[in-house]
Parts: sequence; C-alpha cells; structure tokens
Amino acid sequence: MRFDVYQISRKGGREKNEDRMGYCYTRDSGLFALADGMGGHPQGEVASQLALQTLAAMFQREAKPVLADPLRFLQDAILAGHHQLLRYATERGMVDTPRTTVVACLLQGNAAYWAHCGDSRLYLVRGDKLIARTRDHSYIELQETLSQVVAINERFNRNVLFTCLGSPGKPVIDTAGPLLLQSGDRLLLCSDGLWGTVSDADIAGQLAQRPIADAVPELVEQALRSGGAKCDNVSVIAVEWESAEDGDAAASVSTETLGDEVFASTIQASLQGEVPAADELDDAEIERSIREINEAIQRSSKKRS
Repeated sequence: MRFDVYQISRKGGREKNEDRMGYCYTRDSGLFALADGMGGHPQGEVASQLALQTLAAMFQREAKPVLADPLRFLQDAILAGHHQLLRYATERGMVDTPRTTVVACLLQGNAAYWAHCGDSRLYLVRGDKLIARTRDHSYIELQETLSQVVAINERFNRNVLFTCLGSPGKPVIDTAGPLLLQSGDRLLLCSDGLWGTVSDADIAGQLAQRPIADAVPELVEQALRSGGAKCDNVSVIAVEWESAEDGDAAASVSTETLGDEVFASTIQASLQGEVPAADELDDAEIERSIREINEAIQRSSKKRS
C-alpha cells in the first residue's frame, strides 16, 4: 500500500482550535480521521480528541494487519467514541456532554470505505471529477434533499445539526463503500471551516489541478480569507492513493515492508479507561449512560437551588 498524505489545521478567528485529525496504518490498512468539536457545548477539543483516540485504539486492536469488516469497524468505532464521551461526562458529573462531529476513511486492499456523523466532510476526486461527497447531517442539507420531493419554505442555519457524537441519543452514522480506487485518486477530509466558505467546485478543482501539498494549504488560506476575522477553525487531511513513485518523499508512505503486527499512528491512542468491545455498545448500554448523565444534571440543578 502506498499513499501521499498532507494535513493542516488553522485556528482562524476562534479562541481555540477544537478540530483534531490524524491517521494510522498497518501494512495493509490505513485509517484517516477528522473530528470537529462543537461550539456551544463544553470542551469541544476534548470531544474531538476522545473520538480520534477511540478510533485509533480500536484500529490498533483489530487491524492485524487488515480489518475483517471495514464498514462494521467504522460503525462500531464511531459509536465507541460516542460512548466514551457519555462516559467522560458521567464520570465528571457534567451538566452538558462534550460533542463532536467526525468523518473517517479506511483504505484497504484497493478500496475505500468511509463513515461520518455530523457535518465534517469527505470528498473523493478522480481526475478532474468529483466522484463522491458525504451529505451533512444538518437540517439545511436535509431540507435541500426533501425540497426535490415537497416544497419547504423554512430555511435553517447550516450549523444546526440533527446528530453528533455526545448527543443525548444514539448518533446517526452513515457509511459508504467499498469503492474501488484508481492510482491518483484523491480523498480530502475537512471540517466545516473549509467547506463553509469554499465551494465544492473550488475544492474539487484545486485537488484535480495541483499536488495535494500545494492544493491543501491554498484551500485553507482561501477559507481563512473568505471567513474573515471570525473564521472558524479550518482543518484538512488529504490523501493521494498509489501516488507516483517520484512524488514528495517527505509526504509519501509505503507500507510494503511492515510486519504483520506493526502499527503506526499520528493519533495519540491512550485513553482514560478501556475502549469498550463492540458487543458492549448496544442500545441498553448507551441508554444507561444517558440516564446517568440526566441524573447528574438533576443533582447539579438541586445543588444550585
């Protein structure tokens, strides 16, 4: 397996950067992920970090060196991240739970698989064409889809999501794949700080026309300029599949010589508490965590009164 990767994150006009991203890989499988901690809720940076740590820890545990069921893994790992956020809030008696969006992509064999929850996006560009893009879990995107069937007059703020990790309820997780890759295919994962001010056409055009090491920083600068003084955090991780051998050696990764048990990661995989096994992540367990959070909220309210 061979790929080029480039990632960058800028704080923009916000007080702190609540985006997190990274990638990890074995000889025959690679995981790329990005999370955007949600404003209006506490510790967004904790939420995004915990989500990525959970993904990385489960990938390290299960990719030996491949995943038996990539789509099932993505579902389970993202749901595990949700579970970790509920546990984090419960253990601290927090009135509100840290929340985050997440998008993750697996490259294995000659195929790509991806999943997302919220409005962090994945773009796949082949040649000069945009082949695929995730659809946000936002009311405005839902409205645009439904408007093709029935007229809807009310307009929603694009930032209003109907699901995320850490929300009081089981998150909606959309998956896609396998999609067979071709040499030179480019995948881009980004927070809404990018796509909120840069059009899909511009994102796809830059990826199609320039190396990712040139396209990504230019897209980020464009987003920062367009966003102005109050620009959101802008984070992007881009991957070129089976890139040319004469590409930038500093950005290229070849896994062909790795052993069966070798795991490499740019994501800190340590967690407070163990990552739950997939069979622990049932609805009853999640509902139990939600009840504990609600009880903590009630206790906190009684103390204030």
